[in-house]
Amino acid sequence: MAARTILKRKARKTAAPDTETRAKTRGGEANVQRILDAALSVFAMDGFAGARIDAIADLAGLSKPNLLYYFRTKQDLYLAVLKRTLDMWLVPLARIDAQSDPRIALTDYITEKLEYARDHPKASRLFAIEVMRGAPVLGKVLQDDLKQQVDSKVTLLRRWMAQGKLPRRDPHHLIFMIWATTQHYADFSTQVEAITGRTLDHPAFFTAARQSILDAVLGP
Repeated sequence: MAARTILKRKARKTAAPDTETRAKTRGGEANVQRILDAALSVFAMDGFAGARIDAIADLAGLSKPNLLYYFRTKQDLYLAVLKRTLDMWLVPLARIDAQSDPRIALTDYITEKLEYARDHPKASRLFAIEVMRGAPVLGKVLQDDLKQQVDSKVTLLRRWMAQGKLPRRDPHHLIFMIWATTQHYADFSTQVEAITGRTLDHPAFFTAARQSILDAVLGP
C-alpha cells in the first residue's frame, strides 16, 4: 500500500505541466511575460541571491502561488529570464545563412544587436553578470545552444572569407568583437554617458556608434 502511494505521488510529479505548457492556457502567455519582465527588474537590481519571489510577484501584479504555478523555483525563473535574452540575440544570428549577402547580413546583425543594447540594457547587463560569475546557471545552454549556432556561423564566415567576400580574420574573434562592441553600450552605459554625455537613445549617437562598428568589422 505504501509503495503504491509513493508511485502515485511520483506519477503526479511527473505529469505536472512545465512552464511552456501552462503558458498555453488562457492568459498564460501574458502572465509569463509579466513575470519575466518583473523578474528581470528585480534580478537586475538585487542579483540572484538578493532577489525575492514575493517582490517579483508583487511587481508582476500576481500572487506568489500564481507565480509559482508557472515557475516552481527562483532558479527556474532566473534561467528563463536569461534564456529569453539569449533567444532574442540568437534570432538575428540565425538569419545569417549561405544565401545572404555577407556585408548586408553582418550589417543587419550588428544593427539589431545595437538596437537590442539600446532597448534592453537591463537584460544585457544581467546576462553579462551571469557570464562573469562563470555561468553557474546558464553554462549548459552556452555550451549547447549558443556554441552550435556560433560553430555554424564560423564555418560560413570562413567560406565567405575564402571567397574574398569579407576581409580575412579569425571568425570567432570577429563574432566576439561584434558582441563586445554592441553590448558595451548597454553593459557600460553609465560610463559611456559620463564620458560622452550621450547614450544610444540619442539618434545621432546611435548612428555614429553603428557606423564605427561597421567600419571596424567590414572596412570603410
